[in-house]
Amino acid sequence: MSLPTRFDHCVVHVSDWARSNRFYRDVVGVEIVEKEGRWAYRFENGQLNLHGPGVQANPLAKIPVPPGGSDLCFEWSGRIDEAVEHLKKHTVEIEIGPVPRSGARGDGISIYFRDPDGSLLEFISYSR
Repeated sequence: MSLPTRFDHCVVHVSDWARSNRFYRDVVGVEIVEKEGRWAYRFENGQLNLHGPGVQANPLAKIPVPPGGSDLCFEWSGRIDEAVEHLKKHTVEIEIGPVPRSGARGDGISIYFRDPDGSLLEFISYSR
């Protein structure tokens, strides 16, 4: 049964706004959206909201997202070797990969790396 839902956003913790804004803009390719002294990261089909310095977590969450506590996958629209070169260009260490993985669109090839706060990030490519 299909419900009328789709992914909208999730929350990531950052400890340094400027450092994280540069990383997510330059490495992940997000649009940085300023919202009343804090930021969010938008990409084609979703958004990352942020817990960070000076931001009160939503009281419904009860436990704020911890630094390094996220595990996020982004689709890389080209071949995975292009993603590897992109990370090398930005001196981002690849922890694992390229390795076969299954994602939202089926089988792909992934590489894993970390953001400045230690959250695990993944680029998956469905291009062969």
